[in-house]
Amino acid sequence: MSELTLTLIKLGFLALLWMFVLAVLSVIRSDLFGAKVDARTIAPASSPQPNGRTPKPAKPSKKRKGLPGSVTIADGPQAGVGATLVSEPVVIGRGSDCQIRLDDDYSSTRHARVFQSEGEWWVEDLGSTNGTYLDGQRVTRAVPAEIGGSIRIGRTTLNIAK
Repeated sequence: MSELTLTLIKLGFLALLWMFVLAVLSVIRSDLFGAKVDARTIAPASSPQPNGRTPKPAKPSKKRKGLPGSVTIADGPQAGVGATLVSEPVVIGRGSDCQIRLDDDYSSTRHARVFQSEGEWWVEDLGSTNGTYLDGQRVTRAVPAEIGGSIRIGRTTLNIAK
């Protein structure tokens, strides 16, 4: 092999090694500080139909009308811990800056948030690794939270109450 080929292989390997190091640092940063969420990207749960009307989702019978008033951990060693839903968003996760701190290895530092927009409360996943589930359905975008619903984060279940 010529010296030029060997030098190019060395530089390619070095570039690949640095890309790996930067990818690892990016993952560590997002786990420590959470992913940045832009409030303008919040989409409504359903899109309007051609006639301009928005379809109403079918509601299970266990849900009650009205706005939710609190989110509480339903099971596990932290059962009963929760937060009251006021005008400020409630962040759920393992981080010290979360309003509801979870002692769950399957939750991210900033896992999910419950926030108010347009007079409704919404549940949103904040780019977590294992996902957030509202009533058994994975949350991929902001979805409306209703009284009687349950949020599952890792092994922890939270109830939405009035």
